[in-house]
Amino acid sequence: MKLVIGIVRPEKANDVLEALYRAEVRGLSISRVQGHGGELDRVETYRGTTVKMGLADKVRFEIAVSDPFVEPTIEALCGGARTGEVGDGKIFVVPLERAVRIRTGETDHGAVTPVGK
Repeated sequence: MKLVIGIVRPEKANDVLEALYRAEVRGLSISRVQGHGGELDRVETYRGTTVKMGLADKVRFEIAVSDPFVEPTIEALCGGARTGEVGDGKIFVVPLERAVRIRTGETDHGAVTPVGK
């Protein structure tokens, strides 16, 4: 099992969700986050004062998947999020030691498999 973490542009979040749905990847968490990567700093004017915006708004997807779903999940994240510009985001894949479905007590593969599969 792996935990796939994708950090993407907010305007691409719906495209990523659609791509994940088409790839039959289910069960995810979404958070709004801020971060700084390779993008140039934004400068905005607020009440007549120039303000340097160091952090960019992003959307973080966290998806626990069994090993056969790792590549489809990565492909869906890339396909939905890619614009070809700096700031498209990053994907991190980390080992997942254990997962437990609270309702049934299922563990590991059974806990990350969608209900009814």
